[in-house]
Amino acid sequence: MKKLLFLLQIIIISSACTTRKADFNNALKTINSKDLENYVSELGSDRFMGRKPFTEGETITINYLAEQLKQIGFEPAFNGSYYQEVPMAEINSSIDKVIITKSSKTLFIFKTPDEAAIVSPRPDTVITVSDQEMVFAGFGIVAPEYGWNDYADLDVKNKTVVVMINDPGLYTGDSSLFKGREMAYYGRWTYKYEEAARQGAAGIIIIHETEGAGYPYTIPRKSSISQRLYLQGNDNKEPLCLFTGWFSAEAADKLFNKCGLDVARLRQESCKKGFKGFPMNTHISLNIRNNIRYDKSMNVAGILKGTKRPDECIVYTAHWDHFGIGEMEDGDSIYNGAVDNGTAMAWELAIGKAFSSLKHKPGRSIILLFPTAEEQGLIGSTYYTEHPLIEMEKTVACINNDGLLPMGQMKDVTITGYGQSDLDSLARIAAAEQDRYVTGDPESHTGMYFRSDHFSFVLKGVPSLYAKGSTESRNYGKDWATKYRKEYIENKYHRPSDNFEKDKWNLDGIAEDAALAFRIGYDLAISDYFPKWKPVSEFKTLRDN
Repeated sequence: MKKLLFLLQIIIISSACTTRKADFNNALKTINSKDLENYVSELGSDRFMGRKPFTEGETITINYLAEQLKQIGFEPAFNGSYYQEVPMAEINSSIDKVIITKSSKTLFIFKTPDEAAIVSPRPDTVITVSDQEMVFAGFGIVAPEYGWNDYADLDVKNKTVVVMINDPGLYTGDSSLFKGREMAYYGRWTYKYEEAARQGAAGIIIIHETEGAGYPYTIPRKSSISQRLYLQGNDNKEPLCLFTGWFSAEAADKLFNKCGLDVARLRQESCKKGFKGFPMNTHISLNIRNNIRYDKSMNVAGILKGTKRPDECIVYTAHWDHFGIGEMEDGDSIYNGAVDNGTAMAWELAIGKAFSSLKHKPGRSIILLFPTAEEQGLIGSTYYTEHPLIEMEKTVACINNDGLLPMGQMKDVTITGYGQSDLDSLARIAAAEQDRYVTGDPESHTGMYFRSDHFSFVLKGVPSLYAKGSTESRNYGKDWATKYRKEYIENKYHRPSDNFEKDKWNLDGIAEDAALAFRIGYDLAISDYFPKWKPVSEFKTLRDN
C-alpha cells in the first residue's frame, strides 16, 4: 500500500510539472480512431490470408508489424531483429469415427467432428485405441487447497476419462466452491488435459456445455479439423494423453442415457464434495492419423529503451495470429480475425506511437510484443516468457488486450481478472480521468483470464492487466452491449465473418481503451514502483512481494 501511495505521489508530481504534463497530453492526442481504422482495415483484409502461422499469411503479417514498429520509432527487440523464432510442431489429426461399445455390442458410432471433436497431441503418425475402458471422473480436478480430488480411488491408468467442463462453483453459485461462478484455473480445459495425463489416462474427453465453456461447440469442432501447433520438444517431460477432445452435448446425452444416466443430473451430483467417479462399463475405439510438420513461427517485438532503468520494462501484448484459410461458411473461407485480433494489434501500435512521440522518454523500457500462436494455447507468449528480452524479475507488468469490440465509447472499464493485483488501482485512476468506472468481468465463468497472452506472464509472477470497455455503452446502455457481445460470439468469433466493416464499426471506444492503457504504462514507466499481487491472488507466491 505504501508503494502504491508513493506511485500516486509520483503521478501527482509529474502532472504538476507543466512541461511533462504538456508532453504527456500531446502524446495522448496521437491516439485516434483514424489510425486504428487504418491498422485494422489492413490487418483484417484478405491480403493477410487469415494470419495463420507457417503460411504466407504469417510472412505478410510479421513483415507488416515490423515495418509499423520501425515507422513509429521502436527499435528491433531481438539482437537487431524484430523477430524471435518460436520452434513448433504442426499436427493435423484425421479421424473418421468414434466407436462406443458395451459388452462387445456397438452402442454408437459418433461422427467426427460433429459429435466428437478429437485430436492427438502426440507427434506420432498413427494413434490406435481399441476397446479402451471409459471412466467418468466428475470435473477432472485435483485441488488439495479446496479439499477436492475427482480422481481419488479411481483407476484411470491407460483408460479414457470423461469429465465435465468448468468447475463446480459455476453450477452451484456457491462461492465456497472454488471461486463460485468465476472460473478457477481448474475449470479450464487445458488443466483438465494436463491432469488426466498426470493421472496416467490414455485419453480424455470433455462434455461440452456452452455456458461452462464460454463458447458453442462449433469452436472445439472447428479446432479439431484444423492444424494445431505445439512447442517443439517437451523439456519438462510433462506427460501427454494419446488423445484429447470433446463430446457435443447431444452426443454425451445419448451416451449417458444409454447407460441409464442423465448428464444434467450427473453434473449436479459431481458438484458435491466427496462425489465418486465410476467406470462407465463402456469402451472406446478410434484410429487417428497425424500429419506432422516441424517449422518455426515468429514473435514480433520492438523496444523503446528507458532513459534511467532500461533493464526494467513494461510489456504490451496483442497476438497477431488467427486461423488462415479453412472451412467455408457462406461463401467465405478466409478467417480474417478483424476483431480477433486486428483491433488489439491496432490498440498496441497506437500506444507505441504515443510513447514514441514523447519528448521526455520514460525511465523504464517499453516493449511492444506481438506473440504468435495464441489461438493454439498461448504458445508464442509462453515461449517469450521462457526466453525474454528482459528477465521476468524485471518485467514490471504486462498490459494485454484481445478482441476489442468496435461498439463505440463505453462507460465501463471491464478488468478480466479483477482483484488480482495493484494494477486495478491504476486502472481506476486512469478510468476516472475518462469519466469511466472499473468493474469485474460479468462473464468470468468463461475463464477468459486464462485464455489470452497476459496469462503466460501471470504464470511467471508478473502482474498483468487485461482491461477494455465491454459492458455499458455510453449511448445505448448495458443491454445493448450485452446483445452486441453475444452476437459477436455466436456469429463471428473464430469464423470467416469476423471481418472489418467500416460502415458498422465505431472505434472511438477502442481509442479510449488505448489512451487508458497508455496512461497506466506511462505511470509505471516514470516510477520505480513494482505492482504487487493482492493477498487473495493464487499467483502472489510466484513473485516475492
